[in-house]
Amino acid sequence: MQAAINCILPKEWKGVNYGGLERLVMFVDLDCRFDVLSLSRLLKQRIIRANGNGIGHKLNKVDNSPSSKDAHTEYDKELFAASMRRFLYIRCYDSFEFLATLKTLHFQLQKEKEAHGSGVYLLMIDSIGAFYWMDRASPSIPPGSNNRRSLSLQSVSDIAVQEIQKILVVHPMLVLTTKAASLQDKFTSREVIRSTGQLSIESNLDSRTIGSSTNAQLYREYMPSVWQSFVSHRILVRPSDDNKYPKQPIYLSEWLLPSLKLADKFTSNDDGTYIVS
Repeated sequence: MQAAINCILPKEWKGVNYGGLERLVMFVDLDCRFDVLSLSRLLKQRIIRANGNGIGHKLNKVDNSPSSKDAHTEYDKELFAASMRRFLYIRCYDSFEFLATLKTLHFQLQKEKEAHGSGVYLLMIDSIGAFYWMDRASPSIPPGSNNRRSLSLQSVSDIAVQEIQKILVVHPMLVLTTKAASLQDKFTSREVIRSTGQLSIESNLDSRTIGSSTNAQLYREYMPSVWQSFVSHRILVRPSDDNKYPKQPIYLSEWLLPSLKLADKFTSNDDGTYIVS
């Protein structure tokens, strides 16, 4: 959400610096969990903070005074409305709707470009694995079959990547996708270590070794080969076991592509996302 807010906010508005890009964002929601109220709340907080009325983002600081609450209710409604108009939302309920959206996206992008005077800067696809189990259960299309109602897991991935590549040729933009783990280990406390072995092309699996205090097993997360060849940057985000801030969830981010031996701990709240030590 913070990436979307950075795009839809202007760089400057009525003499106040907001540091935004004033560009369009298109959000494709595949798991139907996106909360527009959370986006609007974060946007309001960002506007208030830029005007000097926001509460500091310290993890342990809580201000419940009436003056603080009054300050948080004041924001530029004109700026808020103009920014929200730059956020374009699409919801899909299955792979057929997702592929249909991609195939018609060129016309919608062109329409929005003509209406706003600039094209979409950021395309966000939330949870590309939302239909994993439904597509996996679907029968594969037999060779020479004309049944267009049958889509396999592999064919959905192939078509999706092909359509996105076609769109980027005509509408250059950043594409940000998220994917929740289709298979997860049952241990709450674990350490993720990258496997040192070569990844076989046939497996199409991202393999890691997961260790815990009582057991160790191989963790494999499915990622089709067509996505592996298409994705240029990849980050693994998971909950951290750090109990330093019990009232704030701490997350750990690790660069997988390009492979960097770096991991950052961060937390997120209404004021934004912040690196913690």
